[in-house]
Amino acid sequence: MRRDSREQTGAEVAERLGRRRDEIEQAVLARVYAVSEPPSGGGSEYLEGLRAAVSASIDYGMAGIEHGEQGAPPIPDELLAQARLAARSGVSLDTVLRRYFAGYALLEDFLIDEIEGWEPPLESVALRRVMRSQAALVDRLLAAVSEAYRWEAERRPGGTDARRSLQVERLLAGEFPDVTEFSYDFAGHHLGAVAKGPGASEALRELARSLDRRLFSLPRDDGSLWVWLGGRDALDREDLARLSDTSWPAQMVFALGEPAHGLGGWRLTHQQARAAFPIALRGRRHFVRYGDVALLAAMLQDDLLATSLRRLYLDPLAIERDGGATFRETLRAYFDAELNVSSTAAVLGITRNTVTSRLHAIEEHLGRPIGACGADLEAALRLEEFASQTSPDPPAQSASPPPSR
Repeated sequence: MRRDSREQTGAEVAERLGRRRDEIEQAVLARVYAVSEPPSGGGSEYLEGLRAAVSASIDYGMAGIEHGEQGAPPIPDELLAQARLAARSGVSLDTVLRRYFAGYALLEDFLIDEIEGWEPPLESVALRRVMRSQAALVDRLLAAVSEAYRWEAERRPGGTDARRSLQVERLLAGEFPDVTEFSYDFAGHHLGAVAKGPGASEALRELARSLDRRLFSLPRDDGSLWVWLGGRDALDREDLARLSDTSWPAQMVFALGEPAHGLGGWRLTHQQARAAFPIALRGRRHFVRYGDVALLAAMLQDDLLATSLRRLYLDPLAIERDGGATFRETLRAYFDAELNVSSTAAVLGITRNTVTSRLHAIEEHLGRPIGACGADLEAALRLEEFASQTSPDPPAQSASPPPSR
């Protein structure tokens, strides 16, 4: 097959770029953040969506390089969902589009960098084909993203619900709008929550009654509820401890912040609940309290930390024939057993010598003793386990988004 054929050229370029996939994604994320930092009130949902959108857009661009404009896949759902979330979070369409322009300009830089090193040089006709295909795909993507953003912006209600939502968002952002209509004491004690799913409203009303708290809730466009439970007195620790044993509706997903006081505490407990909510959505337990997952929630919002932990502690183990699966299983059992070799061996059904041998091999791969990096290594394993979990089916939405092109 000739070097300048469209199919072979695209496949070869895509293959070369695929070897640098992780490098490209990190560079694009850095460029996206440089255009405009994510909104401070967006929470982990917006950050997760932004990272997913960047990853999906890179895959979309590489598929276009490999197969050409006609063979490219549909616009990824992650990009359309993030455009709608941007509209709800107050991110301007201009910012959204500038991020895509910046990201694809960077992908083009990587593409040219790979092509310039070819021997013999790539024929200009083949290069123009690849570049034209990318330009057409970017146009198609920007049109679909703009449509999804405008659809979301135009469908937002303009009545009382919209005014209440705007006032709460301003209050969370540190402003002081008029909130007298809420009949809620922002100077008291608070417990924030985020919930979603059938039966959520009723369950939270019952929770407020059982705790003798005033309920303040705000429905969100994505079907979730922002909730605060307020009162004059601090919450009883025993009541809070019993929440994890409460029977919640089967399809309800529920994340709880920590008790806090005053207006600053009202904001803080809400931020905690929102940070824990993605863990509840994707975890095995549908009820999550921030205090139980605070470290994991923080890691999920820090790209530098998450990427560094993976590269430092998991990638070195992946060179094994099984991709490091045996080593990771051993480490999880070892940490669960509080670093006890005998207990680890009993759980895994192997000998103490085998466990010890594996731990020594792991230390050789990492280039450091486990005792010196145990907390970071365990954190890396928790992140990997969380990333492998799948989200439950979301509750039905009240409105349908526009179809992808």
